[in-house]
Amino acid sequence: MTRTEFLDKLKEALKGSLSDREVQENVEYYAQYIAEETRQGKSEEEILSMLGDPWILARTIIDASDGTDRETVYGNGQDTAYTQYRTDRRYDQQKNGGYEEEKRRVHILGLNTWWKKLLLLLCVVLVIAVIVSFVTGIIRLLAPVLIPIIVVLLLVRIVKNRHE
Repeated sequence: MTRTEFLDKLKEALKGSLSDREVQENVEYYAQYIAEETRQGKSEEEILSMLGDPWILARTIIDASDGTDRETVYGNGQDTAYTQYRTDRRYDQQKNGGYEEEKRRVHILGLNTWWKKLLLLLCVVLVIAVIVSFVTGIIRLLAPVLIPIIVVLLLVRIVKNRHE
């Protein structure tokens, strides 16, 4: 697939779900992204394979248009919904005596949709259920031993208090 084919498919996939202005902004963004990566020495094929299927990328953009942070969408296409790129500047005297920019992946998993909130709630309930079953299992195992010991200790204390 060429850059033009990729951008045409992306545009086609976005039409109807976003406004014309938003479609154009997204297509322009990815056109600039591809051009920038090409200037940095990557092949067009490598960039397009990194971005992945334009239909999946479009679905991610459409899903994120409900208020997700734009930086979340404009990352690498394979795990676009969960990854953003952050540029760090660090001082590197050995290479060029100045600052060097470095891209790092930052994983984001926001609770911006109802199913993510439901999934989190189910996980919390599951963890609580496991803890409760673990504690009751321990009590069930120790009860046959602990109850007679506690009863004997109480009887000894009662008998001891009566003798005093």
